[in-house]
Amino acid sequence: MEIAGYIASLIIGISLGLIGGGGSILTVPVMVYLFGVQPLLATSYSLFVVGVTSLFGTITNFRNGLVNIKIAVLFGFSSVITVFFTRKLIIPAIKGLTLTVAGFKITEPIFTMILFSLLMIVAAYTMIVKQSNATEKRTSSKNKNFSRLFLFGIIIGFITGLLGAGGGFLLIPTLVLVIGLPIKEAVGTSLLIIAANSLIGFTGDLGHFIIEWKLLLTVTLIAIIGILLGGQLAKKIEGEKLKKAFGWFILVMGIYIIAKETLLH
Repeated sequence: MEIAGYIASLIIGISLGLIGGGGSILTVPVMVYLFGVQPLLATSYSLFVVGVTSLFGTITNFRNGLVNIKIAVLFGFSSVITVFFTRKLIIPAIKGLTLTVAGFKITEPIFTMILFSLLMIVAAYTMIVKQSNATEKRTSSKNKNFSRLFLFGIIIGFITGLLGAGGGFLLIPTLVLVIGLPIKEAVGTSLLIIAANSLIGFTGDLGHFIIEWKLLLTVTLIAIIGILLGGQLAKKIEGEKLKKAFGWFILVMGIYIIAKETLLH
């Protein structure tokens, strides 16, 4: 299963480089089902992998003039703070959680994976249904709604902090529709925000988890190779055309996880 996990890690990186988001949402399932990591710890590992990988992707996009630093700082202010306090305060409270609902015992691992599968379904929806409207409906850059941006920063920061997903599938539509950034600039800017959110969120975990650094660094290195490959492929392949197909794949994965954690557990 480890070999499959390393292959999946490469795919995560390629998807980040190719379409700018969505791939990071596979990191937690890969950690849980292919490497046998506990779900809550997997969200922490995901923050590190996604953060470092996105940072490398940011460097490439910055060199190409596709990162809007001002927007990243404004958006990141609310999201980074939210991520840090979510990991520092809420995640420790979830550890060891056990609930009984209608006779069904919900443990912390089941709770985490069900929440994550629901997030995957939402992500799939944004890729399948909404992605085609992104460039058509974007607002003028003269009418930037920074109050809405601040609010979206909190929402995405909370999701990133709670489940370890980078949030690119939410970030990119927000930057295009609310701020009016061109799609390629939105992708580059989202990678910088994801990197900041994820790495600062990971620091909030230090002291709460025992980190297996060998596994974490190996997966991260492979994902970095993937994002560099994805960046090169993006010059030849239109990432938006692949997003819908990738969305269907994530939808199937989300439904599978719900079934596995409830019906097959």
